[in-house]
Amino acid sequence: MLPAVMSPAAMPLASPRIHGLDTLRALAVTLVVLHHYTLFVSDAPTFGWVGEIGWAGVDLFFALSGYLIGNQIFKALARPSGFSLGRFYARRLLRTLPNFWVVLALYALWPAWRGTTPMLPLWQYLTFTQNIHLEPGTAFSHAWSLCIEEQFYMLLPAAAVLGASLGHGVGRGGAPMRWAWTALIAGWIAGMLVRATIWHDGQGAVNPLHYYYKYVYYSSWCRCDELLAGVALALLKNRHGAVWQGVLKHGNGLLAAGTVIIGAAFTSFLADHYGLWTTVFGYPLLALGFALLILAALAPGSVLHRLRVPGAASLALWSYAIYLVHKQVSVLLAGALAASGHGPEDPLTIALCMAASLLAGWLLFRLVETPFMRLRARWVPDNAPARQARAEAEA
Repeated sequence: MLPAVMSPAAMPLASPRIHGLDTLRALAVTLVVLHHYTLFVSDAPTFGWVGEIGWAGVDLFFALSGYLIGNQIFKALARPSGFSLGRFYARRLLRTLPNFWVVLALYALWPAWRGTTPMLPLWQYLTFTQNIHLEPGTAFSHAWSLCIEEQFYMLLPAAAVLGASLGHGVGRGGAPMRWAWTALIAGWIAGMLVRATIWHDGQGAVNPLHYYYKYVYYSSWCRCDELLAGVALALLKNRHGAVWQGVLKHGNGLLAAGTVIIGAAFTSFLADHYGLWTTVFGYPLLALGFALLILAALAPGSVLHRLRVPGAASLALWSYAIYLVHKQVSVLLAGALAASGHGPEDPLTIALCMAASLLAGWLLFRLVETPFMRLRARWVPDNAPARQARAEAEA
């Protein structure tokens, strides 16, 4: 997954951060790290239901990405200077590719890093099409979410610019707005219908669980619910300002509602993850819950907006790098510790694996991501004004 944690848009100048968004980013990467530890290291309920449901951290990242990227695009389209598609793509690629290429090189060129997991053809990683009919158990498999986000980054701005040029864009009100909202709703409905169809087709498969992951869980057309929810928030903010401000007056109510809805979604997935109802409606339910949490994070009166969790800003900033390296760092370190008599559920093993994942992510952030962010700020100016808050420009 490509986390919605972005470096400063105008480094090294400091600008305000939205603590609520940092908290959500930190929560997302923590959930994913815990889930992957239980899945690839301990193969046990090491962290209870939190580790089991931790995969949903990716969905939270999707929702954050949809909001942040959509906000950039819609805000730029409304300005007289307009939106530069080429500049957007250049900034995106400078943001995402360096870290990804470095970690991909580890998998491709250092057999000890990937262990016994087989590599896919290199072109699938380089073209971000790895997730299409992805076989579970292959090397760098968690990059499936990066593929979906890269596809989203390529399609959304092009669609927005095309729509604007045809007179049906998001830069004006009335009928064009109806077109935009209709497209978003159609996307959610299409996702549910596709998942229902694929689920029914998979009931006759030799291995229904393998079929589910290959054709539902990793699939671009089945996992866009949260991205669309984030885009809907951005559209509401930039094209329905009065409604947006009215909604944000109820920050704690949004937080409570989002928590209840996410709790319901988690309960459904924990009880019957691969059932028809959860497969069809569980992901939209997660999308709604995470969208409400993002609204709460942006609402000035919300506890989530005002709360400053120690370390959350740093985790948020490093989360893309942590996501890329944490799984294999934990696998390799836990294997070495097992040889010394420390099993994967040993508190020492858990603590060392978490610390090593954090350190590896920080090193990747400092040595690769930060230099390229500085080059990006120098070479490719942002579409947004220089004084725009970092949390809104971080993409």
